[in-house]
Amino acid sequence: MRWGDAGGELLDSPAHHDELREEAARLVRFFADPPGPERFAWRRVDGEVDRSRPLELYSVARLTHCFSVESAAGGTAAAGARDGVGMLLDTFADVEAPGFIDGMSLNGHATSDRKAAYAHAFVVLAGSSAVVASVPRANELFDRAIDAIDRLFWDPEADAVVDVVGRDGRDVAPYRGQNANMHLAEAYIGAFEATGEAEWRRRARRIAQRFVEDAAPQRAWRVPEHYTSDWAVDDDYARDNPRDQFRPFGSLPGHGLEWARLVMHIGALDPQMDGAVDSARQLFARAVEDGWDQRRGGFVYTAGSDGVPIIRDRMHWTIAEALGAAAWLARATGEREYARWYARFWRYAQRFVFDPVGGSWWHELDERNRPAVRTWPGKPDLYHAYQAVHQARLTRPCGIALAARDQLMLPLAASAS
Repeated sequence: MRWGDAGGELLDSPAHHDELREEAARLVRFFADPPGPERFAWRRVDGEVDRSRPLELYSVARLTHCFSVESAAGGTAAAGARDGVGMLLDTFADVEAPGFIDGMSLNGHATSDRKAAYAHAFVVLAGSSAVVASVPRANELFDRAIDAIDRLFWDPEADAVVDVVGRDGRDVAPYRGQNANMHLAEAYIGAFEATGEAEWRRRARRIAQRFVEDAAPQRAWRVPEHYTSDWAVDDDYARDNPRDQFRPFGSLPGHGLEWARLVMHIGALDPQMDGAVDSARQLFARAVEDGWDQRRGGFVYTAGSDGVPIIRDRMHWTIAEALGAAAWLARATGEREYARWYARFWRYAQRFVFDPVGGSWWHELDERNRPAVRTWPGKPDLYHAYQAVHQARLTRPCGIALAARDQLMLPLAASAS
């Protein structure tokens, strides 16, 4: 895979790289206070802690990942990274069984009796990034998270994970899904970059081959979301609940964009993942055709198998993944088309998704690009937006934790020669 000039003024602009780093710092500041457990709590749109909601394992892990990257980059998030690793080990780790509790109240009581592969994938990612950033106790977290995946979720015959188990590790749901597996593939990439262990690279590749290279071409490069317990695609799943936060009905252009970036990352690490850039091109083209609103801008949340939009609201994470996919494709191909898409996505995000008054990004917009709360109340997430503003600065195809530690990001304008 080539990697170099993106063929576009914005992506190749040192001033834009400054802008991206400043946006990363702004995003982190939104979660800087208060210290302690409430730093990891659900945030309302004004940034205040919502004390009525429990701490979510996936959210704490994603914040810990971001704080670790920011710390590795020399930012001010070392305390957040250290506190996140400590919270995952001392509050969320199940003392009676493998793995971690999915939800905890602010006063330390479990709010869930099930364990989700989706959340545990982010604990692997958090542990990997913390190892790269040399956060205290990071290796302990990483080892426990990897062990939990193998003991609770991993199906070696399928080279994939089941979605939900009870605290005793028994499979309690017939559902299988690509979302948890997609994020585990990302986590395994991070694990490989943190440890050099080839098994994690192999697993990331096999997940991508199953859910993208084998499945998506059969459906015009739409990634199937839902599966039955015997791994058959379930096209009717969630038809009666199309706005579900994690398992909505239909296909998600945002996941096509996310996979576009991930398959290129895996392909850069594993020579057996040949054709990754071509797959990414197809995924990107399908997502843009199905999801991008040519008149108003923004990506719809979901579309049907015919590409007709189902939920027209826009989620912040979709435009974040669009930025990442466009940046990777631009640098991997040098083609101006992708650089132009990146610039278009960035202008849209600046105009509609950034909240310069309340902080962070609006998590949901309606089809007219006005803030909405039909699916996602508040602003609980840093992960997608924070990753998006780093992707364009990579000097080679790698994860942002490794890039932050090894200074593999394009220089700021002030230090550019």
